[in-house]
Amino acid sequence: MSTQAESRVAAPSGYSRFTARDATVVARNDAAGGVRAALKDVRTLHCWASTLPGAKAFQGRATAWGARLPNSSIDVVVRHALHGGFFAALTGDRFLTPGRAPWELAVSERLREAGVPTPAVIAYALYPAGPGLCRCDVATKRLPEGGDLPDLWRDADVATRAGILNATGTLLRSLAAVRAVHPDLNAKNVYLSCVKDTWRAYVLDVDRVTFLPPGDVRAADRNRARLVRSLRKFRNRHALPVSEEDVTTLERLASRT
Repeated sequence: MSTQAESRVAAPSGYSRFTARDATVVARNDAAGGVRAALKDVRTLHCWASTLPGAKAFQGRATAWGARLPNSSIDVVVRHALHGGFFAALTGDRFLTPGRAPWELAVSERLREAGVPTPAVIAYALYPAGPGLCRCDVATKRLPEGGDLPDLWRDADVATRAGILNATGTLLRSLAAVRAVHPDLNAKNVYLSCVKDTWRAYVLDVDRVTFLPPGDVRAADRNRARLVRSLRKFRNRHALPVSEEDVTTLERLASRT
């Protein structure tokens, strides 16, 4: 790894950086021992999680795996980073070193410190994939039992849908408050959980989130428009039973001060 790349893999406060086999790892201090143990006999975190007895599969762009880190009580979801979009077939899982993981960690910490619900990044591991290139696994803290917005919405009753809309509106307002713009805020990237009759929405896949400068109020409109467009697409392509009245309600809740 080049000196310039290494400078972008510095461990923030509360995290440690180390090597394990051929991987460069940044892990939260309380999880570092578990990550080391996970990588003791396998090359990648994703491989460790996918072969662990009892691991839970989460379907997305690729399968992520829920597991508990060895010698700890920390439950994580491990995903292997992949490109999306037009060039995905060409670039696959290779990124210019160090990829998006350091930024995802920084964004996650900034959002959570500002009160925006999003999974904590517990660790990431970079694996050499040729000159100047790497592959990457990211382990995030497993969220409470729930599901993404489309999956939960489809079979929900009226009261449940009201709770989902309220929680999602709150999430959109919290993103706007910190001027965070999520360019891929599709409905699958809103995860919801209900604990003690209280719904909470979390934003996922924050590795491409950017922050507008102070005074710039466009984040609210951008995020709301992106999510609404996604909901309509799910309705048209996957028969998601979301009405224009539901969309209007969400827009009102997201704009409420």
